Amino acid sequence: MSEVWVTLTTAQPGPPLWVALLSALAALAVVMWPASWHLSRGLITIAHEGGHALTALLTRRKLQGIRLHSDTSGVTLTRGRPTGPGMILTAAAGYVAPSLLGFGGAWLTASGYVTILITVVIGLLLCMLLMIRNLFGAVSLLVTGGAIFAFTWYCPPDMDAVLAYLAVWFLLFGGVRPIIELQRKRRLGRTPDSDADQLARLTFLPAGFWVLLFLLVACAALLGGAYLLLPLPPGLR
Repeated sequence: MSEVWVTLTTAQPGPPLWVALLSALAALAVVMWPASWHLSRGLITIAHEGGHALTALLTRRKLQGIRLHSDTSGVTLTRGRPTGPGMILTAAAGYVAPSLLGFGGAWLTASGYVTILITVVIGLLLCMLLMIRNLFGAVSLLVTGGAIFAFTWYCPPDMDAVLAYLAVWFLLFGGVRPIIELQRKRRLGRTPDSDADQLARLTFLPAGFWVLLFLLVACAALLGGAYLLLPLPPGLR
């Protein structure tokens, strides 16, 4: 156990600046290109629904289950008071969860604690697996967690940092696009039961306010994560 603890808490040297830049460009390309975004968007949904689930537990709501669907949508079922702070926080957590997870991952990655980041992610996926209530969701989590584990097990240790950079950049960029898509769908009246619309019914604030808040949090996380991941000369910091 002491060796495991040392491995987890030993900071690893970061990769060269060009690796951070190249991983950022690769993640941005995946998010911007429709075909790759359609294939990878389910990873953002996992973070989205995980945010709902974790907040529900923290606010002492009863978590009944999580479903992930093949169309990259998802739903988290909770039980408790239909109104109040717990329900509001749970509803508000989904769209900001990928960006906040990305910012936390950026801090760990920039600090050299890549092993901790990978361990936490696999642990969260396993915990989420216990609450999955459909086959597609279970397969999605097993494939995602298995791919991460296999990559870190079979690839050289230096490649762990590359994986971490790619994943963090993807969360940071990928956390912004669903919010923009949400607003587009709301203009067409296609999302009457979106998180923002549910929050509008739970509070006195309109749905547009919540969409704007989601976007501000996501953009702030992206800027903060970029500041952490892209090392600048000491004089510019």
